Amino acid sequence: MSLHSRKPIVTIDGPAGVGKSTVTRQVAQTLGLLYLDTGAMYRAFTWLVLHKGIATDDEKAIATLVEQCQIQLTTSNNPQFPTLVWIDNHDVTPVIRTPAVTAYVATIAAQPAVRCALVNQQRRYGLNGGLIAEGRDLGTHVFPDAEVKIFLTASIQERARRRLRELQEQGLERLSLEELEQAIIERDWMDISRAIAPLRPAKDAIVLCTDGLSVAEVTEQVVDLYQHRTNSFPARRLLI
Repeated sequence: MSLHSRKPIVTIDGPAGVGKSTVTRQVAQTLGLLYLDTGAMYRAFTWLVLHKGIATDDEKAIATLVEQCQIQLTTSNNPQFPTLVWIDNHDVTPVIRTPAVTAYVATIAAQPAVRCALVNQQRRYGLNGGLIAEGRDLGTHVFPDAEVKIFLTASIQERARRRLRELQEQGLERLSLEELEQAIIERDWMDISRAIAPLRPAKDAIVLCTDGLSVAEVTEQVVDLYQHRTNSFPARRLLI
């Protein structure tokens, strides 16, 4: 265990469909920060489990697999897929947000061995700071000493509409709005009730409701918070 001086870290947490990915990308571009999409990492690993035909409740086999896998995230100029996701030399960018992966990602992500291994990979990205990361447990568990912590919320109806629009844009529309609403309710329950790093705002997080707000408006609020917070105190240190 050692301490590393670093640049500021921003975390954006929240449940599915609140606009975390879109807002985080925009803030990263505005502030010149590295963008870390932790949700894509869990989705990529879920794809790998399904690809290898491992039962999603076979925690022993999954624990072995996650210790061996390597996930890489790189930026792209493609607006449809701004982050390229690779796992064990497979480009899984186009498939990690399909309904097949979405159906199992919460189950697999809740397994202690999976969270431990992927959190370690995520923390390596944060060694030097200067990044903005989005997920569900970043401000509470992965980067508890982040200088700026945001927790985004939105109504279930708004989140389902956004998810449907995203699927339509990717040509993956297979679920109705009502089915998406039910899926979001079920995912929320799994995220909130899991034993390891459950979904909740950090005590020092700023909670922002995104209902009725454009991406630009939410982005502006986050950028303003970053500038205010980082001007209020010097860069701190992160325990790794």
